[in-house]
Amino acid sequence: MQEPLNQVANYVQLLEMRYRQQLDEDAKEFIGYAVEGVSLMQTPIDDVLAYSKVNMQGAEVAFTDTQAALEKAIAHLRGRISENNANITYDNLPTVMADGTQIMQLFQNLIANAIKFRSEKKLEIQINAERIEDAWLFSVKDNGIGIDLQFRDRIFVIFQRLHPRDEYPGTGMGLAICKKIVESHRGRIWVESELGQGATFYFTIPVGGRNGERANVRKTQNHLFS
Repeated sequence: MQEPLNQVANYVQLLEMRYRQQLDEDAKEFIGYAVEGVSLMQTPIDDVLAYSKVNMQGAEVAFTDTQAALEKAIAHLRGRISENNANITYDNLPTVMADGTQIMQLFQNLIANAIKFRSEKKLEIQINAERIEDAWLFSVKDNGIGIDLQFRDRIFVIFQRLHPRDEYPGTGMGLAICKKIVESHRGRIWVESELGQGATFYFTIPVGGRNGERANVRKTQNHLFS
């Protein structure tokens, strides 16, 4: 998919270079739209590639310091965190059997999601973890605009969006990738939220890693919300 798109962009730009003197302003504008369209298509293609690569076969599963993975994610988002004056707090995250790169990507997507859907208040993001029976339960809590809970399953579906693209840019892939990463580690992911009250994303990673037994999410949720 990438190669045909690159060819379209290259040939359109070549036409502009060769026939620039013969093109009127409308033609130049149309060429600009074509090149911009190719660029816009690149982002969803990259996201689809990232989604398709989330596969535990061949993944480098090892003892993973999740706090180190989180700190790498924060480093990757340093610019956006600074621009949005976001305050991120965390402490004493565990070591788990997992693919470190995927755990980093999981944290990165969840933090980026919190930044995107921030409110007018100073953005606060809090990451915690606790041992619940045979799994580690992680939470990523923000004080953003929140989510109507009728959409709590839809937000994890590939290409699903709750807001217009011109209001909140993106492809609707970030949380779908999170879901695939967590499920590839035999865990579960869900959200608790209210409109205007922020959101808390929970996910579990079994203590025994992907070869251990699947985390018992119902017991976990009962423990949290009883």
